[in-house]
Amino acid sequence: MSSEFASDVLHEWVVVVIDDEPDSLEVAQLVLEYYGADVKTAVNGADGLAAIRQYRPRFVVCDISMPVLDGWGVIREMQHDPALTHIPAIALTAHAMVGDRERALSAGFHSYLPKPLTPATFINDLFRLLVDIPEFKIALSPRS
Repeated sequence: MSSEFASDVLHEWVVVVIDDEPDSLEVAQLVLEYYGADVKTAVNGADGLAAIRQYRPRFVVCDISMPVLDGWGVIREMQHDPALTHIPAIALTAHAMVGDRERALSAGFHSYLPKPLTPATFINDLFRLLVDIPEFKIALSPRS
């Protein structure tokens, strides 16, 4: 995979990816694991929230439209749980429409990525969203 980031940049980072769409889940998992992350996955929001509570990840990538508990429910639960509210969450959606980004941010998501996820661009797109989080900025600085 071609990226401006070192292949071990996420070494020892736990990341939770929640998505009911198998292709998106697989792209996110494979790419994040390539960069060293320990990826925990879930195919619905309820299982994803349980994984977040169990593993306390560095960040979460969460689809918006899912069965059982959607992404809005996941972020609402995270925002109301003092043990989870500090964990950055990136929203994913295939329904990118005007106002969706603002709605995601106002709900508590750190940022927003449109689907489909592609292996060629996913990591760079994700890191560009994460580097504005102060504690991630140095760890995710591109290699020189």
